[in-house]
Amino acid sequence: MKLSDYIALFLREQNIRHAFVVTGGAAAHLIDSVDREPGIDYVCTQHEQASAMAADAYARTTGNLGVAIATSGPGATNMITGCCCSYYDSVPVIYITGQVATFRLKRDSGVRQLGFQETDVVDMFRPITKYAILLEDPFKIRYILEKAVYMAKSGRPGPVLVDVPDNLQRVDINPNTLEKYVPEVLQGSAVQFTEKIEDCFNLFRGAKRPVMILGWGIRLSGAEAEVRNLVELLGFPVLLTWGVLDLIPFEHRLVIGSFGLHGTRYGNFAVQNADLVVAIGTRLDTHVTGTPVSGFAREAKKIMVDIDECELNKFSKHDMKIDVAIAADVKQFADVLNRGLMNYEPTNISNWLAKINTWKEQFPICPDSYHQEEKINPYVFVKTLSKETQKGDVLFVDTGCSVAWVAQAFEFKEDQRLFSAFNNTPMGYALPASIGACFALNRKRIICISGDGGLQMNLQELATVVRHNLPVKIFLINNHGYSMIQQTQEQWLDSRYAGSTVEGGLAFPDFVLLAKTYGFKTVTITKNLGHADKIREVLEGNGPVFCNIEVDPGHRVIPQVVFGRPIEDSGPLLPRDVFLNQMIVQPADASLE
Repeated sequence: MKLSDYIALFLREQNIRHAFVVTGGAAAHLIDSVDREPGIDYVCTQHEQASAMAADAYARTTGNLGVAIATSGPGATNMITGCCCSYYDSVPVIYITGQVATFRLKRDSGVRQLGFQETDVVDMFRPITKYAILLEDPFKIRYILEKAVYMAKSGRPGPVLVDVPDNLQRVDINPNTLEKYVPEVLQGSAVQFTEKIEDCFNLFRGAKRPVMILGWGIRLSGAEAEVRNLVELLGFPVLLTWGVLDLIPFEHRLVIGSFGLHGTRYGNFAVQNADLVVAIGTRLDTHVTGTPVSGFAREAKKIMVDIDECELNKFSKHDMKIDVAIAADVKQFADVLNRGLMNYEPTNISNWLAKINTWKEQFPICPDSYHQEEKINPYVFVKTLSKETQKGDVLFVDTGCSVAWVAQAFEFKEDQRLFSAFNNTPMGYALPASIGACFALNRKRIICISGDGGLQMNLQELATVVRHNLPVKIFLINNHGYSMIQQTQEQWLDSRYAGSTVEGGLAFPDFVLLAKTYGFKTVTITKNLGHADKIREVLEGNGPVFCNIEVDPGHRVIPQVVFGRPIEDSGPLLPRDVFLNQMIVQPADASLE
């Protein structure tokens, strides 16, 4: 069997049905083998970055491996941004790159390049993968692939890279004689945190203003049901990081919603006034804690559960104490804690819940005044879109204001899913990711929300959507500039908009005309009046639909905490809606005790 045929067979045996590819001289054999292997198909994107992002989304939506294949040199390096998305969000993707023939490798010759399009991609990918290796012995291919899959899925998941020289792709091998990979059995891998459970209960019993913070690690460990049960048994109000905004329906009595730098005011008030924080499956990054980190939940005891001990230990450098740090898989932890809660009598925190509800009423994220504006308001659009979507719908959102507006205002229903590259947050992720998800979910309708700046980064993938007639519904929030950057420039640079507006150097096409040229049905929304009907038209349309939403460039994310400030401080006033942007710092409310 040809080695490249073995790779294709191996991928198919991992229950991977699609590989996202851009062909090239050093990848031709790999892609030809995928083409000829029954049960797995290749999907041509128009750019390797898009292949990597599509594979990332494929893995997120299936819970299985995603695969992207590219040629050597520029083909491989173009995948780096997508690989970063997988690494920072702990997504298991296998990136396979063709490499120049082994006899053309520069090795230690001192030259910059020997083979045509030769690039040392292994060293480039090593800091952003769990495992990166150049295949040098063709008879080690099974060992390497099995180790790559194990590394990608085990512990804290993440991407891996296998670089395969062109001449080795053509070597004839006997699969029955290839060396297997046998994972090392780690000593002491059994549950070892049970002694800390009683510490948790002691803090539970003493808490009068507790909150739970839930994160993406819950999804990674497959602990959704167990954690939802924890929420019901404990009865603590719940704050959700962006990665799990869809975990519990918006209407649930304990759901507060988003918090952090681009969260809701009432969410920030709740966490900053809490006396106990129970953080499960979240690394508590600075996007949710604000800076300095020591100001986060300043009077609260803190319980933190994360599979990565480094994430638990990092706060010692920032003068923030984690009172009970548990290094564990979330599912294992939740199983143990759920058993312990069988006879637990929850503390009465009705006053605390009532106070949070008062804050929610006092500081709505989408007040009535937004609905009364003539032109479409982005918060109104997001809120209406959430009402028009159905249970089970899947959303992919790009970065910048798009993801912030959705995180603040979208009201998630049961079984809906929200995806984005939450930590790397590259412009241009949502479109290729929607493609990957559509294939992963058997051509299920995908809702893609992007800004104009983000769409420009992978605009070419409109062709991929149309080529496969995918039911991707693209909502372009078109404010003719980089509004998130403009907001930063207003806060720090006296509203000098270098590089963030058309006047500041940007250029944008007529997106509606462009979408029509690619073959999309198009819809345009400019006003609040009648916008719900047009959203419905997009969602119910057959095949690909492109909706251009003309938003006033002056709209901003409200509230937004100024970078470098604690989350209880919104910094300078923004140009819109002074009242809603006036962050009121709430001291811990002793009366709630």
